[in-house]
Amino acid sequence: MLCVECGREKDIFRDGVCLECYLKHHNFSYGPAFIDIPICTHCGALKYKNTWMNDPLEIVLRRWIKHFFSIERELKNVSIEVECDIEKEEIPCEITIIGSIDDIEVREKHNVSVKLKRTVCDVCSRRFGGYHEAILQLRAYHRRLSDIEKEDLKAFVEEMVYNMQEKGNRKLFITDIGEEHGGLDFYLSDKQSAHAIIKKMQEHFGGELKTSSKNIGVRDGRRVYRMTYLLRLFPFKKGDFINLNGTLYMVLSFSKNQVHTIELSRWEKYSFTSKDVIDSTLNEGRYTIKEMIVVNQIEDEIQVMDPDNYEIFEIKKPIKRPIKTDTVSIVISDDRMYILPRNIEETASSRNR
Repeated sequence: MLCVECGREKDIFRDGVCLECYLKHHNFSYGPAFIDIPICTHCGALKYKNTWMNDPLEIVLRRWIKHFFSIERELKNVSIEVECDIEKEEIPCEITIIGSIDDIEVREKHNVSVKLKRTVCDVCSRRFGGYHEAILQLRAYHRRLSDIEKEDLKAFVEEMVYNMQEKGNRKLFITDIGEEHGGLDFYLSDKQSAHAIIKKMQEHFGGELKTSSKNIGVRDGRRVYRMTYLLRLFPFKKGDFINLNGTLYMVLSFSKNQVHTIELSRWEKYSFTSKDVIDSTLNEGRYTIKEMIVVNQIEDEIQVMDPDNYEIFEIKKPIKRPIKTDTVSIVISDDRMYILPRNIEETASSRNR
């Protein structure tokens, strides 16, 4: 049949015209010449509809284009190309809508001017308002946290918050950090994340965990509670010596509410619950560590010499195994001497109590 537009004999596509003429006189996509996108002045987050996000501008703009642009249903296999000069304050963009009709490619270009409207996002508004849903209270039994412990705890919390934010948790932030009662307080914006963080801290640093809540109001018809998580670390630290029922142990590590130690007279590893050791005697200031020279040894005994006064001491070996070093570290506590292992692999098997 003859096309009424071009007069050539071709297959008629629609309304008496061929596909080629139809494509010349029809647009398949429509959109605005200007788009305003809210951007947070403080954190740079971009808003799409009612959601703030940290995605790049191109991704957020593509979502706005899909929202604002209408594309005819007869255009199939649609894709969108976006090119923007983001160096300018009012960003000029060229939008290309690509599709096909009856296997013929259709490309339509639109020039759009994008303006970033500066405002404050929901998260920054809460942060500057001191908003917090949970408090992490970090303390220690019968002592103040050392400066090194404070640095380690602070770094641990900040790293976990950063990792959660990197995984897309925008609503999580640290509102404030304070030093209270010889410990640290962290004010966090999200109580679910705070609970996950404090559980990880207990696994890593040990200690007893207590939870309490306070009703702070009503939201959407439901009561809102602020959570307080108190993690009380043990009264001793890694490397300390504790006396439990007359036996001397060195603290190796912690996990949840357990203390992992080595019993120095036999080099056996023991794990205790917090209840078992919370009232143990910390041998702080009641011991001396000295490096002594190995003079002689037999299967179960070693002779060492104090290099300061050349005095010789005989010490029972913790395990019947040759000591292959010229010197050993000796712990002197309550007039008793104990040999410190060079590394934990030298010790005997582990036991739980």
